[in-house]
Amino acid sequence: MINHPTISVLFVCLGNICRSPMAEAVFAHIVQQHQLTERFKKIDSAGTAGYHVGSKPDSRSAATCEKYGAAVNHRAQKVTTQHFKEFDYILCMDESNLEDLLNKKPAGSKAVISLFGEFDPQGERIIQDPYYGGIDGFEHNFKQVTRASEGFLKHLGML
Repeated sequence: MINHPTISVLFVCLGNICRSPMAEAVFAHIVQQHQLTERFKKIDSAGTAGYHVGSKPDSRSAATCEKYGAAVNHRAQKVTTQHFKEFDYILCMDESNLEDLLNKKPAGSKAVISLFGEFDPQGERIIQDPYYGGIDGFEHNFKQVTRASEGFLKHLGML
C-alpha cells in the first residue's frame, strides 16, 4: 500500500449554517463512498461571520443532505487564524467569502484558498446562499456541491 500524505479541507460560507455544512457533509460522504477516508486528516466547515456560532445547520440544509444519505453533524463556528494553519485547503462558496478569507489569511499560511465552485465540471462557480428562499435552493446547492466534490477529488488526483 502506498503511503500518501493526508489532506485537511475546510468549507466556508457566511454563517456556517446552510452551504458550508452541506459541502462538508456531502464531501465527507463522497470521500467515504470512494473509500478515501484515510487520505483526509480533517474535513470541517466554518463561517466568515459569527452570527450563528454554536447553532446546528439550517433544518432545510440538513434535511436535503439526509435525503441523499449524507449525514450532517456540525455546530456553526467562525473562521479563526488557527484554521489557516490547520487546513491545507479552504474552499468557499462565493466571492464575498473569498475576499474575506484572503483579507484574514495570515502571513506564512500555506492554505490554498479557492472558490469551491471552481471544481464544478459544469462551471457553476458561485454557490448561492439559499437561506431566504425555498427548498429548491437547497436542492440546487446539493447538486452543485456534489459535482464540486467529485471535481475537487479529481483535481487532487484521487479519482
